Amino acid sequence: MVNTGFMWFIFFWVFVLLGFMSIGGYFMFRKFLKVLPMADGKSKLDWQNYYVEASRHLWNDDAKAFLEKLVEPVPSPFRDIARHSIAAKIGQVALEENASEITREHCLRGYILATPKRDHKSLISFLEKNNIDYSAFKHLLQ
Repeated sequence: MVNTGFMWFIFFWVFVLLGFMSIGGYFMFRKFLKVLPMADGKSKLDWQNYYVEASRHLWNDDAKAFLEKLVEPVPSPFRDIARHSIAAKIGQVALEENASEITREHCLRGYILATPKRDHKSLISFLEKNNIDYSAFKHLLQ
């Protein structure tokens, strides 16, 4: 006869492992969707890599330091991915304006555009907590 406590232990771990596999599968599926080619034949990740490489020469030390400050609220396991996608959006903004270097305004606009709408509330509180003036870009937060 199987011990009832051991049976509940196994039952508990089955659900824990199923939960972890579901969460992992969700994030893997999201990554898979980013790799699928869009109508132009390039994936979202291809475009991010393009904008990061094309704008690499535009980054100065002040812009890099400001980008590091902007990605501070992102949990450390996800910070590298967030930094890359935000830098890609900032690079896209700067390249579309034919800028000679990336400024704080480019960083703020790219940061706001790269942040999903569901996170705008925490973005605003982070900017206000750090006394960063974003008044010129409030229209992007609507």
